[in-house]
Amino acid sequence: MSLLDYLLAPREDHRGWKTPSEASRILFVMVVGSVSYWAWPVTEGNIVMWAGTVIMVSTALLSLGWWLLSLAARNRVPRKLTSSVGKVTKRHRKNHSS
Repeated sequence: MSLLDYLLAPREDHRGWKTPSEASRILFVMVVGSVSYWAWPVTEGNIVMWAGTVIMVSTALLSLGWWLLSLAARNRVPRKLTSSVGKVTKRHRKNHSS
């Protein structure tokens, strides 16, 4: 499997739902981190303005980035979220009568 397949393939959790790819997770950390760093001097250290700026700018950048990643991830086979995903078993509850 190539590096691009590893990064762009959607992850499948224990319920069979497709979750974001590794590239989406990396993009999230990079965008929030870089916008946080950029926004601090722009907002002159005002924590409320800084938080609002980080949320507003990050939302726009992440929407665009995730849309582009979704285009690049088309027709890729989903991978398991972790190696233990296939080993999950359902626990059966005993019905208690009152």
